[in-house]
Amino acid sequence: MASYFDIDFKELWKAITYRGFQKLALQYVGFGLKEVLRSFFPRLQVSTLQQYVPEITASDIQRGPSGVRAQAMNIDGSLEDDFVFHRETQCELGCKILHCRNAPSPGATSSLAIAKMIADKCHVEFNLS
Repeated sequence: MASYFDIDFKELWKAITYRGFQKLALQYVGFGLKEVLRSFFPRLQVSTLQQYVPEITASDIQRGPSGVRAQAMNIDGSLEDDFVFHRETQCELGCKILHCRNAPSPGATSSLAIAKMIADKCHVEFNLS
């Protein structure tokens, strides 16, 4: 299990020097600090959890692994909520390449809908009949 001190400093430096991250962090500094405190002191989460499960107590809380969700961020600090498409324009393959970035892991529930959206986007981008 990873610990708080399992840090890739090169990756951390790249993140904190990115202008978009700096803008986002400044905008949500209070929220971010509360989340850090809650991660170090899980008992601080109880009142928030009680909004959803009133019976929950500190003894019900157990430390577990943290999750990481990759999120595309723009230079202005705004987050991309959905798919970002980028058409390749300089290539030797006739430029029929469409990149899909920031694709959330949908599981089986929406994979067909996502495939249709990508197919529709290809029809528009590449003038397919």
